[in-house]
Amino acid sequence: MKYKSQKVAYWFFALSMLLLVLQLTYGFIMGFARLGYDGLHEWIPFNTAHTVHLNLLVVWLLSGFMGAAYYIIPEESETELWSVKLAYLQLITLAIVGVTAVVGFHFNYWEGRKFLEIPRILDWPVALNVILFLVILLMTIIKGKKTSTTSLVLFGGLVAAALLYLPGMITFDSQVLDSFFRWWVVHLWVEGVWELIMGGIMAFLLIKLTGVDREVIEKWLYVVVGLTFLSGILGTGHHYYYIGVNNIWLIVGGIFSALEPLAFLAMALWAVNMYRKGEKKHPNKTAILWTLGSAIVAFLGAGVLGLAHTLPQTNIYTHGTLVTAMHGHLAFWGAYAMIVLAMITYVLPNVTGRKLFDTSRARSAFWLSNIGMFTMISGFGAAGIAQVYMERKLGIEFMEVQNEIKVHFWVLITGATILSTGITLFIIDFIKYGTPSDEALEIQE
Repeated sequence: MKYKSQKVAYWFFALSMLLLVLQLTYGFIMGFARLGYDGLHEWIPFNTAHTVHLNLLVVWLLSGFMGAAYYIIPEESETELWSVKLAYLQLITLAIVGVTAVVGFHFNYWEGRKFLEIPRILDWPVALNVILFLVILLMTIIKGKKTSTTSLVLFGGLVAAALLYLPGMITFDSQVLDSFFRWWVVHLWVEGVWELIMGGIMAFLLIKLTGVDREVIEKWLYVVVGLTFLSGILGTGHHYYYIGVNNIWLIVGGIFSALEPLAFLAMALWAVNMYRKGEKKHPNKTAILWTLGSAIVAFLGAGVLGLAHTLPQTNIYTHGTLVTAMHGHLAFWGAYAMIVLAMITYVLPNVTGRKLFDTSRARSAFWLSNIGMFTMISGFGAAGIAQVYMERKLGIEFMEVQNEIKVHFWVLITGATILSTGITLFIIDFIKYGTPSDEALEIQE
């Protein structure tokens, strides 16, 4: 840790871990409900558990991104954070808004728009919170001694994510218009500007962990940014196939969806090549494992599985089935969850001064969580393919199909248990590191 104010990142990561545990809990509630064990239905019906599960995912990842930015921006700018007090205020208000939204979901206080269920009245505190976050980062960059491509791409991705939240705050009388602009938020976040955030974090980690020259790593970052913009923006069209807009989106969405894996392929090649060129001397091998794993799994989940069902000829059958869940789980896990966990694994020794990274528990956390995730998507995939055939080809009723594919959810529960075991080991390590210490300022990274 080079700057005292970088300790702020720890508390954002702690909030992420808490929310991740809650997300997994609600995931189990849904999984057992699908198997018929729905004892909590009176208090937490399936639709509530589903909404909470999705929104906790978004909030814990955003908290992780914010923690990463609070660590990276001061170091890249070679200065202390502009205001530590305001950063803690931003953390507290983020947690309050998140808790308010989750509690409200249990009382049917929501919008009913997937991923954007948060009530409109809470959109404004969210917007103010993000504005405060961006102001702190901007002022840090302005007063810093230097700027870097890594910090600017990261900051640019965060600013773009904030701006793209605005269309989701607009009220429309038309369901078509509402769906059209809702995807500006959802798609252009996860298949657009969040990729820039991922790229910025990955560039920082590769610079620190591989020892490869910054110029080489940041040239690759330009390629990733270019491919993201080339495919991601018009790739939004694969969400417009069936919402009531012009048929031109079938062509546009199909073409640019086919290009979207290129950015993730570039990211995987980038990470692997930098590791191979690097000195391999950094002691934090677990952080390297999470970083490389993020790039590779993101390509498989977001790239390969995304391409497999976003072309119009395929999507007409897979749309709205568990095939989407298969793609979504592996894509979010690889691209965003794993990069946040990589950043946490790198940061914890630096802010606490405790070198606990190269342990069997840390390695087991990585492998078990990934084995669990791949087991989960196997269950989703088998159930999804069976669902597509029975529903879309044979015309069997929806609920009858759900009963027939129920057996695959035992595979899902098994995978979720393995995943949760890995995450539990990760959190045990997180706790064992303890809280940040000023003594860590002397620790060499």
